Amino acid sequence: MAAIEKNHEYHMVEPSPWPFVMSAAIFIMAVGAIFWMQNWTPWVFAIGTAGVLYTMYAWWSDVVKEAENGVDHTPVVVMHHRYGMILFIASEVMVFAGVFWAYFDGFFRYDDIEQYARVAATGGHWPPTGIELFDPFHLPLFNTLLLLTSGTTVTWAHHALLEGDRKGLKWGLGLTVALGVVFTYVQYLEYSHAGFSFTGNMYGSTFVAATGLHGFHVIVGTVFLAVCLLRAMKGHFTPQRHLGFEFAAWYWHFVDVVWLFLFATIYIWGAWGVALSH
Repeated sequence: MAAIEKNHEYHMVEPSPWPFVMSAAIFIMAVGAIFWMQNWTPWVFAIGTAGVLYTMYAWWSDVVKEAENGVDHTPVVVMHHRYGMILFIASEVMVFAGVFWAYFDGFFRYDDIEQYARVAATGGHWPPTGIELFDPFHLPLFNTLLLLTSGTTVTWAHHALLEGDRKGLKWGLGLTVALGVVFTYVQYLEYSHAGFSFTGNMYGSTFVAATGLHGFHVIVGTVFLAVCLLRAMKGHFTPQRHLGFEFAAWYWHFVDVVWLFLFATIYIWGAWGVALSH
């Protein structure tokens, strides 16, 4: 039977085993995490994690091949990919809105007489009794400068690509990845010197939920950009076709904006007039 001629601009994805394999790997990882938390064995979790990482690599490799074959990513497909990425970032905004809502509910209603248990837990003021906050103009400010600089370097890489400067593309991406790694390390140092823990008080749980969620997104964005760097070194991306890198840059700018809001509200506004640690 002769092959059916394609008479449309849509990409009909070939059957793939990766959705099923990823689901199985995530299930194994989740069950393994339960085993580990029950002090049984960490190996099930390790096996599941290895399966997730392998599936990510294999699945993304297939997507890269689709992007590079010059056939599947038609203008209509590219437009729909953009819509999908915009909706994904919008959903991430909603996730962070929920986390910030939890923090500001404690911030503004720490002495709500209708929530007497909260008043007893916080001591009737915010932050709760015994909590020593970070100096926002120490490590948090340094991390802010790191992320702002990384936003500049990823923009440099993007403009270099548009102008056909592949050396500038690689340097810009390399610096952005390095700044993302340093940011993560500095946040680790910050957590290791925290005057509170994740458990036991409202401030610690909401603070770590907000900054930790953002830190996770920084790690994801760093990996995203590192993959783009590897692709750039292999000669992928052209001034006309670089959707993967463009999405990585969008994601990184989103991470930057979230951090600026977090820094301004939780670190500066939330620490106004209280005892600070260095």
